[in-house]
Amino acid sequence: MMIIKDTFLEIANNFEKLVEESLDEIKIAHELMIASIKKGGKIIYCGNGGSAADSQHLAAELIGRYRKNRKPIPALALTTDTSIITAIANDFSFEDIFSRQIEALGNKNDILYAISTSGKSKNIIACIKLAKSKNIKVIGLTGNDGSQMSEYCDVLIKTPSNRPDRIQEMHIAIGQLLCQLIEDELY
Repeated sequence: MMIIKDTFLEIANNFEKLVEESLDEIKIAHELMIASIKKGGKIIYCGNGGSAADSQHLAAELIGRYRKNRKPIPALALTTDTSIITAIANDFSFEDIFSRQIEALGNKNDILYAISTSGKSKNIIACIKLAKSKNIKVIGLTGNDGSQMSEYCDVLIKTPSNRPDRIQEMHIAIGQLLCQLIEDELY
């Protein structure tokens, strides 16, 4: 079937563009993450939907193991505690589900790793703004249109697509690459 071949060629083309357009940003993200961990900070992930799943996945890679048996690397996904998320959404608003957690748990040596396919998620933008007010460095991942995220992130990795599925494919690949780079440098 031609659609299978065309899809994989499109994906391969997206990754080629990603290397050309975002290599420097990925290097900076790696450097920020390493500096945070060496200062006793943690990597704090957040995202909605598929990006929430990616957040949990990447935090698990750092706390558990990526490819090496090693000590855990401090990480946290703000997407995992349904009691906290639903209490904040009910008592305040859905827009506050991540920023309230950053207010309680985020420290100046931490990194906020914020994933938004559209770059426009109100709860992600609110979380980024609060993180910046606490002097927390922010790594953002989004699609072609960086939208509002570009105003607030220390480094923004834009993936070369406007399609949510293609953006998310590149986001998880970037996240796993960063886990590998962190693990290799620290262990």
